[in-house]
Amino acid sequence: MKEPVYVVGGGRMGRGIAQTIAAAGFNTVICELNQQLADSAIARIRDSLQAAVEHEKISIGQMNKTLGNLSAVSDLKKVSNAALVIEAIVENLNAKKTLFSELDSICDSSTILATNTSALSISDIASVCGDPGRVVGMHFFNPVPSMKLVEIVCGADTRENIAEDVMSFVESIGKNPVLVKESPGFIVNRLVIPLINEAAIVASENTATVKDIDTAMKLGAAHPMGPLALADLIGIDIVVEILETLATELGDEKYKPCWLLHKMIAEGKLGKKTGSGFYDYA
Repeated sequence: MKEPVYVVGGGRMGRGIAQTIAAAGFNTVICELNQQLADSAIARIRDSLQAAVEHEKISIGQMNKTLGNLSAVSDLKKVSNAALVIEAIVENLNAKKTLFSELDSICDSSTILATNTSALSISDIASVCGDPGRVVGMHFFNPVPSMKLVEIVCGADTRENIAEDVMSFVESIGKNPVLVKESPGFIVNRLVIPLINEAAIVASENTATVKDIDTAMKLGAAHPMGPLALADLIGIDIVVEILETLATELGDEKYKPCWLLHKMIAEGKLGKKTGSGFYDYA
């Protein structure tokens, strides 16, 4: 893959994707709305790497190598000659379509345009592009540096060679790709997010405590993490966004988010990122 690889969006997922690609030895550039946000993304990656060094997960040399491969810009036009651009902005269809329309007009015709959407239609996102065949889904999982899976999602028009190139790239950064036909929620979220919702319903009915629900699933179903702890890791707001997408796209009430999840969002309890969710992290 020709370098640099561009990641548009310096939020939690964008930072994780950029860090992972840079750690694999690729020159990686984060593109943000302004230079302050761009610089902040690099600073937060530096903090993440420093924490990994302190916990002896990586060496100082690995940290410095990763940081040496990272940079950030605020001018979207910089991506024009990229071989691969990975979008990692807010999970909103209109926002993504607006960005992809811009990328389509800016980028060389050979540029692969990838979206990190967790549930939205690749075909809908690609519909604003003159060549929808170059658009593909690359769904990474949080926390990106440690999660091995990437779902490669083909839209209705995604060309086979584009999917193959992206799968090869994913393998080159140490991840395991799985190829998925376009379907709401793809594989993992279609299975896991409804489980989280059902666990929230069980908690809301006071059938068992949050801790006991998670313990039951860890010991009784051999899950490495309970569904409510997983919800905190993903983000309660993200869980609800995915549920609402599933409900809309599949037309099934079983995906309606539990009232408890909406209550937690209203209270600012979004999980680990806010210090409080089903569990307290202060």
